[in-house]
Amino acid sequence: MKPAKRGKRVANKSKVTTIDAVALAAATKHHPGRGGKGGRTFSPDPVPPGFHTVTDPSKNPTQPWRDLPVPSGLPPFRLSLDAVLSAEAMATINNSGMLIFHSVGDTGGVNTPTQIENVATYMEKDFAGSDITAHPSFFYHLGDVVYYDGETPNYYPEFYEPYMNYPGPIVAIPGNHDGDVDNQFPEPSLAAFVRNFCSQAPVITPEAKDAPRHAMTQPNVYWTLLTPLATIIGLYSNCPEGGQLSQAQIDWFQTELENAPVGKALIVAVHHPIYSAYGSKPGSQHLYDFLNTACTTGNRTPDLVLSGHVHNYQRFTGQLAGKTVPCIVAGAGGYNLRLHTLSKAFHNAKLPIEMTGSDGRLENFCDSQHGYLRITVTKGKMVVEYFAVPDPSSPSTKPLSPFDTLKVAF
Repeated sequence: MKPAKRGKRVANKSKVTTIDAVALAAATKHHPGRGGKGGRTFSPDPVPPGFHTVTDPSKNPTQPWRDLPVPSGLPPFRLSLDAVLSAEAMATINNSGMLIFHSVGDTGGVNTPTQIENVATYMEKDFAGSDITAHPSFFYHLGDVVYYDGETPNYYPEFYEPYMNYPGPIVAIPGNHDGDVDNQFPEPSLAAFVRNFCSQAPVITPEAKDAPRHAMTQPNVYWTLLTPLATIIGLYSNCPEGGQLSQAQIDWFQTELENAPVGKALIVAVHHPIYSAYGSKPGSQHLYDFLNTACTTGNRTPDLVLSGHVHNYQRFTGQLAGKTVPCIVAGAGGYNLRLHTLSKAFHNAKLPIEMTGSDGRLENFCDSQHGYLRITVTKGKMVVEYFAVPDPSSPSTKPLSPFDTLKVAF
């Protein structure tokens, strides 16, 4: 979680568990790393036989700032959903007064395709049934589409192949791994992401191979999605841990926040989270300060903040510009077999949980199962559900029940 306490506490203190952040930060894993220089290996090679993907063995764990690519579209970098969906699909949304979409991040299965394919399978099941008003309209990816460094050769095994049968469009913001650069394939930062998500025309890219999915036509790596019932402002928080924004993006976000339509759900998506209870990837104070200042200056707060980066599910109640805002980390999309497990202190405590030095309250979490979000937006209300998928060895033939449900009025 991030430091600095702000805003008014809305919960009953007597019903909230408080954990000492300093004591928690002192805990370390028993066997860090996988051997490294001169170290010992205690587990087999995580790459299964027959699974070919590019890895970067010389990767520097300290990720630097990477300059942004030239936008493929024009300011203010907005994409309307009716430019992506058919007229019939848009009519379904407008006539039903309901918009449904998927969201999750950190999917690129660099070590094994098993988990990403498993999550994708259950997402595809949401399109079953004859009631098309209950079908998701799109999948909003929260970043880290391709590991480790957004390499072009990895787009097929880590993106196009796992979502071969996903019937809806997929839009995205980049994550830090999408923007980093692999010295083995020295493309400019985000070159492959731009080619596959920010194309000027819906073409089939060479890396899609036999997948029938067209490249997405987003106008930039940071951009706004306009829909009949929700506005989603997507930020690119670059490569450094904790995120970093250019001044141009800061100015753009302030304008988009202030100009977002009133009466529709307002969602902000950014890969690095502003709240997190996972010690190695805590919430970003830098991004929190930025969002808090923007919301205060513009007198506008989002109804929901979505992030990835941490490979699990966490739901927080946070404070932005003195207002209560739900902030969700959804980074369990399938990157690896093992998720980021929270400290035993969280597992042993009763929810909700606060930490000294933080104004975020952890309402719920899941660090043992991969999963995805299904978000339903109607006039004045959002229902956000997290579905934790069964292990691939024990698939479920029945419809999944949500692990966690959040209702948001706006």
